[in-house]
Amino acid sequence: MPSTELSTSVRSTSEKSHKSKLSEIEDPDGEFGGTEARKVLERKLLWKVDLRMSILVVIYILNYIDRNNAGAARLRGLQSDLDLHGTQFATLLSILYVGYIIMQVPSNMFLNWIGKPSLYLPACMVVWGTISCLTGACREFAFKGALLTRFFLGFVEAAFFPGALFLLSKWYKRNELGLRTAILYCGNIISNAFGSLMASGILSGMQGKLGHAAWRWLFFIEGVLTIAVAILAIFILPDFPSTTKWLTEEERALALRRMEEDSHGKSEGEDANGHTGLWMAITDWKVWWMALLLTSWVVSLSFNAYFPTLSATMGFNETVTLLLCAPPFLFTTVIAFGLSRHSDKTNERFYHCIGSLILGILGFVIATNTMNIAARYISLFLMAQSYAGYIVFYAWMSNSFPYPASKRAVAIAIINAFSQLGNVAGSYVWPATWGPTYRNSYGICIATSGLAVLMLCVLKWHFTVVNEGLDKEELRKGVKEKGFRYMV
Repeated sequence: MPSTELSTSVRSTSEKSHKSKLSEIEDPDGEFGGTEARKVLERKLLWKVDLRMSILVVIYILNYIDRNNAGAARLRGLQSDLDLHGTQFATLLSILYVGYIIMQVPSNMFLNWIGKPSLYLPACMVVWGTISCLTGACREFAFKGALLTRFFLGFVEAAFFPGALFLLSKWYKRNELGLRTAILYCGNIISNAFGSLMASGILSGMQGKLGHAAWRWLFFIEGVLTIAVAILAIFILPDFPSTTKWLTEEERALALRRMEEDSHGKSEGEDANGHTGLWMAITDWKVWWMALLLTSWVVSLSFNAYFPTLSATMGFNETVTLLLCAPPFLFTTVIAFGLSRHSDKTNERFYHCIGSLILGILGFVIATNTMNIAARYISLFLMAQSYAGYIVFYAWMSNSFPYPASKRAVAIAIINAFSQLGNVAGSYVWPATWGPTYRNSYGICIATSGLAVLMLCVLKWHFTVVNEGLDKEELRKGVKEKGFRYMV
């Protein structure tokens, strides 16, 4: 090629490259083909991720069923067959949370390090499904029996919920996270309804089959179902945006860009290491404040493990009692979905949490003051819906630690793990000697709900003050584009 033509070609290429760079500066979405093309790609990306994330709801249903099926089994012989006395049944419930608390922080740190939730979470699921099956084979309460299997069940189940929250926070922006957290947590709520229906069918139809009590079949069947879904989850669950193989390069770039924009310039790739993230989390007072707040809230939700027992105070037979457990939680599922969606749309968290807590307190007050069947059943609906605000708080919690991801992973795990002390304490809030009115139990729930309300008020005040300070600082510096603000 003549030198003049070569020079012209180089100059032309250089000009095109320069124009391309200028175009990207003028249009930040230039690499995706412009703003409109980005919107189309973003909808496609979210749809693809949402479809795969939906398996988390099924996993959570099974996670909670495997954890809470002891309450239903109690109605059909578990307590008598294992010769449980005094507080031994409460201990059987609470020992699960000892393992659950111990494992959450190291599990989330490991998940952040390995970057493969599609392998790690299903592997844990297979193990806890196996342990659930072994619970059905237990012949005694002590350390060779149910107590040991329940401890290890909690130890392995600890990986799922904080891991799922962390996985969601790696894919969704703050104004998308509330709805997705609600959809995930609806797996918990649905499990209370679906689990009761499943338990009703198994407990009424499997008594004596192959020489086993119905309550043992409950653990066998639900454990095998968990293992089967775990195998499917390996092929469905996404990993993190940077490690997921089924994304196109353009989709991967957009997924990472979205999270960078949401954290106002902080890239998910520019992460602190695990030890730094751990230190950042444990030295942030907000982590411990939220942990204490959530612990108090969890105590007020301790009625959940005893829901069949509370339903039984209305005087119906065992099958009807379990069937009556379903409607309050189906109602709560609808409320939680609507409340979280509205919270995302309005970018508001505080009042959505408070309103749900206050309605829950009203439910406790009604149950404390009457044995009327209709009133007590309405109170169960009001109690159950307090989970809706609880779900909004989980989204608020994830929103409050945007960067780095290693800190967010540890913060979510610490708060959720610490709050399980509320489940340990809550296991002893409902002794049979306080029944059938359970006035003392409801009184404890009212007190802990009230404490949660006060702590939420302090959190709102703090975030409001910090946001106002950021507004003043940006005004002083003449910054035109707003940076990160806490959701309130």
